Amino acid sequence: MMLEMLLLPYPLLGLLLLTLLGAALLGAALLSRQRAPARNKIPRAQRRREVALQQMAALAQRLREQEPGLDTKPILELPLVKLAQKLQAEELSLESVLCSYLEEALKVHQEVNCLTDFLEECEEQLQALKKLKKSERGLLYGVPMSLKDPYDCVGHDSTCGLAQFLEKPAAKDGVLVKVLKAQGAIPFVKTNIPQTLLSFDCSNPIYGQTRNPLNLKKTPGGSSGGEGALLSKGGSILGMGTDTGGSIRMPCSFCGVYGLRTSRSRLSYTGIASAVKGKKSVATVAGPMARDVDSLVLCLRALLSEDMHQLDPTVPFMPFREEIYSNTRPLRIGYYESDGFSQPSPSMARAVRLTCRLLQDAGHEVIPFTIPRIEYAMQKLYTGGLFADGGATLLQKLEGDIVDPSMKALVTQLRLPDLLKCIMARILKYIEPRTAQDLEMIRGVKTPKKLWEQHTAVEEYQQEFIAKWRSLDLDVLLSPALDPAFSIGYPPKASGGGRIRGAPSGCAVHHFAMGGGTLSSVHEGGGNLDQEPEGTQMTSHFFRRSSSILIQVLHRWTQSHSRWGSG
Repeated sequence: MMLEMLLLPYPLLGLLLLTLLGAALLGAALLSRQRAPARNKIPRAQRRREVALQQMAALAQRLREQEPGLDTKPILELPLVKLAQKLQAEELSLESVLCSYLEEALKVHQEVNCLTDFLEECEEQLQALKKLKKSERGLLYGVPMSLKDPYDCVGHDSTCGLAQFLEKPAAKDGVLVKVLKAQGAIPFVKTNIPQTLLSFDCSNPIYGQTRNPLNLKKTPGGSSGGEGALLSKGGSILGMGTDTGGSIRMPCSFCGVYGLRTSRSRLSYTGIASAVKGKKSVATVAGPMARDVDSLVLCLRALLSEDMHQLDPTVPFMPFREEIYSNTRPLRIGYYESDGFSQPSPSMARAVRLTCRLLQDAGHEVIPFTIPRIEYAMQKLYTGGLFADGGATLLQKLEGDIVDPSMKALVTQLRLPDLLKCIMARILKYIEPRTAQDLEMIRGVKTPKKLWEQHTAVEEYQQEFIAKWRSLDLDVLLSPALDPAFSIGYPPKASGGGRIRGAPSGCAVHHFAMGGGTLSSVHEGGGNLDQEPEGTQMTSHFFRRSSSILIQVLHRWTQSHSRWGSG
């Protein structure tokens, strides 16, 4: 009755209000329709994976029928260098080696859930390799290998764990995939990753959780976790990962394998998908992963060919430098047990000390090193560069998707209104300053001028770091890895906390300070990062947890008091 009374005197106003209401409802309906298809792609992707793995098992069976007496164990025990030699010398058939790894990868997948796709074209590629003359064979002739999910392979999705990227198969192979194939390698599977690739865990709503083969209650790390798990259990002999702030090095540490994060522009990144493109001060690079250092060396020798420069002229042609690798002169090696931002586990600190003693025994000189302005580098430069857009690109990629538990803490913070982030940062500044600084940094830089200033700050820090490096005349820097592996579900619970938040700080700082490659391997040791050891400042832990809970409560409040919410 009240509505009729209002409409009678003001018919045009009433019509306008009804039109606006209708438009709003239509907009909401359209928004809902836009979001739904992304999630609806997930069941279809899961069915495609089931079919692909069935095709993989079928190929393994066909190859085994060609060699019914095949004993895969001796093949699987060969290191990459020996395997490549035997394939070149035709002491092993291409079929027997591929069959061995197809079968083993399927077994590993059943245990840890590490595969996302089977590259069925590997059978055709094998037949093409058999037709080559010996003089035409590349360094990786006949070597089966695995690829992290974002590597483009023609006809296959590069999902980054995101529903939006499903059903968009690559039109062609990426540059590194082309180079690897030209060198004779046979990519046969793609491996799992965390949603968006920005997590220490390895889980996404499409393919689920990957587990650590060394302990199924633990995560293999992220974001190259599927590669780490598969290599660790022997389902692959060589893989390719990517790394921004530790995405090769952490899985290697957690799973007991080796990886190399190359320098920026050393390897092409064309044809590798990313949830967030356009980052300049915080770049992501490609790198090999394997079960020993010699395998990484062989892979780099193959990749650093003129083929890569021809396919991607932005990558300088600089072959593998044998004279440096084979040089036996004593080295000056910088080291630190803690970067000053985070505290390594006791086992990792012990591993650094032990490694230093072994290096000294081998005739090398070890020199203590201190990371300059670590708090500034991690928070202002690294976090500020990673979220220079305020997380807008990341949130756009998650529209209509299911947010994985490993990402919820970060996404919750990014979705907070800017004013609320600002207020919370000022409040938390006196309680938990690192969380406050994170909230300030994920607000973004706001203007092009501020972005250029951020880039300039990174360049200046690089020069400062290089100057310190040169003042000590260092050849290499030894730093602790993140270790031991986290229990599944632990990384997001500690998001923003000191131990895990700062754990990859050395990885991140080395990345943009020197632009240099780093090598990671596992170290033995005890301890569990799920449990705070004696001596930990529990007050800090309490406030970190409290601030995390506060952020979640405020996020839900803003959703409930917003007309549309955040979906």
